[in-house]
Amino acid sequence: MCGILAVLGCSDDSQAKRVRVLELSRRLRHRGPDWSGLYQHGGSYLSHQRLAIIDPASGDQPLFNEDQAIVVTVNGEIYNHEELRKRLPNHNTRNMARNFVDMLDGMFSFVLLDTRDNSFIVARDAIGITPLYIGWGLDGSVWISSELKGLNDDCEHFECFPPGHLYSSKSGGLRRWYNPPWFCEAIPSTPYDPLVLRNAFEKAVIKRLMTDVPFGVLLSGWDLIHHWLLLLLLAIWQVLKEFDRVLDFAPSCAEQNSPDLKAAREVADYLGTVHHEFHFSVQDGIDAIEDVIYHIETYDVTTIRASTPMFLMARKIKALGVKMVISGEGSDEIFGGYLYFHKAPNKEELHRETCQKIKALHQYDCLRANKATSAWGLEARVPFLDKDFINVAMAIDPEWKMIKPGQGHIEKWVLRKAFDDEEHPYLPKHILYRQKEQFSDGVGYSWIDGLKAHAAQHVTDKMMQNAEHIYPHNTPATKEAYYYRMIFERFFPQNSARLSVPGGASIACSTATAVQWDAAWSNNLDPSGRAALGVHLSAYEQQTASANAGVVPPKIIGTLPQMMEVSASGVAIHS
Repeated sequence: MCGILAVLGCSDDSQAKRVRVLELSRRLRHRGPDWSGLYQHGGSYLSHQRLAIIDPASGDQPLFNEDQAIVVTVNGEIYNHEELRKRLPNHNTRNMARNFVDMLDGMFSFVLLDTRDNSFIVARDAIGITPLYIGWGLDGSVWISSELKGLNDDCEHFECFPPGHLYSSKSGGLRRWYNPPWFCEAIPSTPYDPLVLRNAFEKAVIKRLMTDVPFGVLLSGWDLIHHWLLLLLLAIWQVLKEFDRVLDFAPSCAEQNSPDLKAAREVADYLGTVHHEFHFSVQDGIDAIEDVIYHIETYDVTTIRASTPMFLMARKIKALGVKMVISGEGSDEIFGGYLYFHKAPNKEELHRETCQKIKALHQYDCLRANKATSAWGLEARVPFLDKDFINVAMAIDPEWKMIKPGQGHIEKWVLRKAFDDEEHPYLPKHILYRQKEQFSDGVGYSWIDGLKAHAAQHVTDKMMQNAEHIYPHNTPATKEAYYYRMIFERFFPQNSARLSVPGGASIACSTATAVQWDAAWSNNLDPSGRAALGVHLSAYEQQTASANAGVVPPKIIGTLPQMMEVSASGVAIHS
């Protein structure tokens, strides 16, 4: 992943302004520590912080067309670039610039400036895998940045640049370029074919192996689809004979025998991978919270809970010399994998919920996966969010995605079944059909309990009583949420920043609409999967009203777990 920052149509073309743009661009250097570039044309500035994954010896940015009249700064990877070069050997950049975005297969954010007339276009990938923000200055300038911190201090207003959209200076507005069949949320009827689904996923994984640097696979027991991804890659590697070893890591927090860690160890033994476990104290995790919020740029409780172990894990992976990992974000949203989907009343509501979850990924899991890894100059690629794979998966009649325990159809059954090979098993049956854990739960239940206890020591009952007056927008409902909000607003005090974070009621990561699927959930709102009472095998016991308000029983305080284990299962080093 790289970092981009652009200031377009600024009234100031002085050296002082150039120095300011350089200063702001340095705030993104963690995303691209390998090289920096800045291009200025009058009052327009395009800067770039590069993480060199493809062609590390060259390929520095910004980039130029044949006559250097068009300049572009890009964050991301285009997996079909070789195909496009063959299809468009004599392309005219000026003529195709506004029509080519849908041809791109990959994850990307870019700013393209035509210096002939100072017009520009900005675009973001279909799902929002790469982060992007847009802001406006008092002088009429338009600002674009990979992260909030690149523009929040210099813009009068800023907001999230919507995924699947393009902004044109000539039209002066946004238009959606990504219009897949599922986007209208009409109920599909294609029969389930496990081989079609498996083949689509194989293609999505293979195209993401494009790299010129050491890379790996990020896996964990929190969602064992990641392990299937590793197995698929291993099968490919065995044929290609290009890889000499597979290193195995597994995120786990606080417990030597946390659910993820035990599953990861068993899978590592089954695969014959070299298993590694990195240990951190829970205090190390708590100490990292401020850094996490600064880098992730959110106060959403679930995202911070899950981002902290991933943030720590990414640092360890980068220390091994790995610069790119393949990760599994998106599978729960596409296949209805969260535990609350057990209560989906019918296939129509399940499908609409999955559509809404995919549309919101850029605010949650994509934001976490990208920024938690990019904080250490590590790139995460996500095959489940491949455009073609999503089209195949979202065309399946959602009746097949309904969770039916009586028939053995647990969460994400259609995906598990696609890799359930009796003759050549990918995984042992009990692992293949293990209950899903959310990242923040699967790393060890004591991690969340410890965070709640820590927050209770720093947020008083009186502070909670006045929360709606202090934070009228997205008022924190728990002491943990209040604690995160205080930290966030210290880094990003602008109103635009607080408006950039989503809110609303949620149960086990649901949308507000899905909370209505079970009357009991409205009294037990918590993003943890254990809040899905009657579904999770280790569900929370009924909470008292005071606990729901953020008051943690005294017996928890002072008994914070002492060890947190963080790893990343399945990092394969390319030699």
